Amino acid sequence: MNSKNEPVKIVMVSIGGYGYYYLRVIFDEFPRGEVEVAAVVDPFAESCRIYPEIQKRKIPAYKDLESFYADGHKADLVIISSPIQFHIPQTCTALKNGSHVLCDKPLGTSIQEADEMISLSEETGRWIMIGYQWSFSQSILDLKKDIIDQVFGKPIRLKTICLWPRGDDYYHRNNWAGKLKDEEGRWILDSPVNNAMAHYVHNQFYVLGKKINTSAYPDELTAELYRATPIENYDTAAIRIKTPENVEILFYGSHVSEVEKGPMFQFEFENAMISFAELHDDIIAVFMDGRTKRYPSPFADHQFKKTFEAVKKVRDPGIPVVCGPEASRPQLICTHGAQESVPDVQSLPERMTVRNEKEQRWMAKGLDTVLFECYQKGILPSEAGYSWAVKGKTVQLRDYKRFPSINFKDR
Repeated sequence: MNSKNEPVKIVMVSIGGYGYYYLRVIFDEFPRGEVEVAAVVDPFAESCRIYPEIQKRKIPAYKDLESFYADGHKADLVIISSPIQFHIPQTCTALKNGSHVLCDKPLGTSIQEADEMISLSEETGRWIMIGYQWSFSQSILDLKKDIIDQVFGKPIRLKTICLWPRGDDYYHRNNWAGKLKDEEGRWILDSPVNNAMAHYVHNQFYVLGKKINTSAYPDELTAELYRATPIENYDTAAIRIKTPENVEILFYGSHVSEVEKGPMFQFEFENAMISFAELHDDIIAVFMDGRTKRYPSPFADHQFKKTFEAVKKVRDPGIPVVCGPEASRPQLICTHGAQESVPDVQSLPERMTVRNEKEQRWMAKGLDTVLFECYQKGILPSEAGYSWAVKGKTVQLRDYKRFPSINFKDR
């Protein structure tokens, strides 16, 4: 589709928020003539801070992606950084019109739509990358290769914790943050697990994939979901997952912690313990015989390495997609599983919930200690004996194909 002598034509979908930074990389960091922004797509483009530069560069702006194609235009690559509920529909529009896609995380909001999108990708011969930046980092790719090669023996238990306080500005930055559905009835399922911390949920499945471009899958899941912020969905999660190989995966995350911590992980294997951010900025594997092996921080690579990789693949179809929709499905299945496990999110007790007016946010007193204790012990808060903690039901996720299932209470 693209001659190596021609610039790769890119359409940037959504130019506010994270899309701004994609454009800054495209404008400032690619060699002259390597790429060309054919258009931007955003219903509110005029209000975005980069819009004056868009005008100066004489880049056309469209309200929607369909209008770009309806005008007879073509694009080699569509980069999507829009709200979660539009990821899959916009990806499908791009595929149908002959474009490849780099879609930012997460994969989307319903597994059945994701599977239809994967089928469409196969039918059209157009590829999709999902922008989980750790999956493009050399550190994680090297670690994963060693896991595939059984350098550490069989996996036993993987656990990750991420405490990222988020305030009013986070939840009021748009009209869908913290919501289950949008005004048109489309699923959003916005939460730490399906948005800000989706990277680290995905990573635990990704490193266990048997091939460089695949992930392990969840077999069953038990969740505890809580909120201190007055939102529809949850701001705090503790989740236990089992894979078909009986590997235990644990995730702890909150937006109402008192302090910021993580992401931090500890991966236990037969012959080694692998940790990140507990004592060092590197990933360190400590073998049972005392040997160690280090990998750089997964944050060491360029945050937008995924963009450079997508442009390279347009030029060289032989380059593999290391993180596509198939590898990203387990995170979305876990998002569904958590909602199925706890159809009614628990509000944290009033004695724990505090309004921090200085930082304009809600926080939960003592929650940091609770979650870190559970992370260290590999248990859920209810198993630690906290009176306010309520364990959700265990849900079976093998061959999970549709959300919501008949067990989910659609509010």
